[in-house]
Amino acid sequence: MNDVTKILTRRRRVFADNALLFYDDPVYFTHAEGVWMYDANDTPYLDAYNNTASVGHCNVEVVDAITRQASRLNSHTRYLYDAVFDYAEELLMEFPDDLSKITFTCTGSEANELAMRIAKESTGGDGFIVVGNAYHGCSNATADISPYDSDGIVTAPNVRALQPPNSYLLSNAEIERNFTDGLRQCIQDLEDNGHKFAAFIIDTTLEANGIFSVPTTYLSKSQEIIREAGGLFIADEVQGGFGRMGDTMWSFERHDVTPDLITVGKPMANGLPMGAVIGTANVINQFFRKHRYFNTFGGNAVCAAAGLATLRVIQRERLLDNSRSVGKYLFDKCSKLMEKHEVIGHVRGAGLFVGIEFVEDRDSKKPAPVIATTVMNNLRHHNVLTGLAGQFDNVLKIRPPLIFDKANADQFSDILNLVLSLDLKPIVPRT
Repeated sequence: MNDVTKILTRRRRVFADNALLFYDDPVYFTHAEGVWMYDANDTPYLDAYNNTASVGHCNVEVVDAITRQASRLNSHTRYLYDAVFDYAEELLMEFPDDLSKITFTCTGSEANELAMRIAKESTGGDGFIVVGNAYHGCSNATADISPYDSDGIVTAPNVRALQPPNSYLLSNAEIERNFTDGLRQCIQDLEDNGHKFAAFIIDTTLEANGIFSVPTTYLSKSQEIIREAGGLFIADEVQGGFGRMGDTMWSFERHDVTPDLITVGKPMANGLPMGAVIGTANVINQFFRKHRYFNTFGGNAVCAAAGLATLRVIQRERLLDNSRSVGKYLFDKCSKLMEKHEVIGHVRGAGLFVGIEFVEDRDSKKPAPVIATTVMNNLRHHNVLTGLAGQFDNVLKIRPPLIFDKANADQFSDILNLVLSLDLKPIVPRT
């Protein structure tokens, strides 16, 4: 029995039968560094997927910050200590001035659920609008606003979903018209059914929809509609924040909008569990005057130290610039592959967040999820880690650590070209 078989046996013994696991032939990792993850045989895998280790796996500066803080103090925010305020002050400087208050959580799901509670208190409503097939978390409340988890179907009576701004199938003008008209209709439908409009929430990377980074014009008009209707605008930056999209620190900034609330998570502490809600003083203070919200581990000193170290690495190493320049280089390399491989229907993205949509043929644009899954699994067998996105899981998701360089991009595109040149038959899953 090899190492992978042993660990799979242990996993099946203690985890749910269908607990999510990547790849038809899973990988057993033992350590990681930078953009590389290593299996039990010390074989390196190029990580083109994990945004949680945003400044690289086991970044020395972040590890040192964690170690120092863990050896001195780790407690919750009902006590006073420097670490959480050092981080809060520096992080808030990265946002527009009006967004001056922050509350820490442990995850993006917790942050989004808290943002929903704040929106309900601020507006007196309980109606929410999301983008179709969106994903905003795994709690009970955030599952209601995550049609991705229910085959794209919204089941909660107080939630409505908009047609996704699919730039592969729709023109910019169609996207703007459909989005703004749909938003008005959703607000009215909520009101007609007894649900006062509370908030619109969006991940502006549209990751769950297949990573649609353009156009960036439809949200400014939408913001006006939201505010006129008395609702809040919530930007879910769990995927797109901290320089991921290259142009700006936060993906909402690419759309020239200023949300009332912003949620962050995944990459902020380079792998440690941390999230937050950032908002205006009026909205945040109104909620806390009426509710005794507290999160035991949200903002704990060790995670705050990791968050601050991560932020300073992003700033000092100019990783926003790296995301923009290397991301453009990676995008161009992937786009060039369309000349050789007809199964690629569309390449899109911004910064170090690229999606490659696979289709049965370019004329019909019919999604090809089997091909996409086979490509992902074949890349794994060539020691490259990726994932899938989109309503049909036919979009290869490329979302590496922000330290990804042009040599890494060359290696990725060369191996992807090789994989696409192979017979794209599905791989038989490991049993």
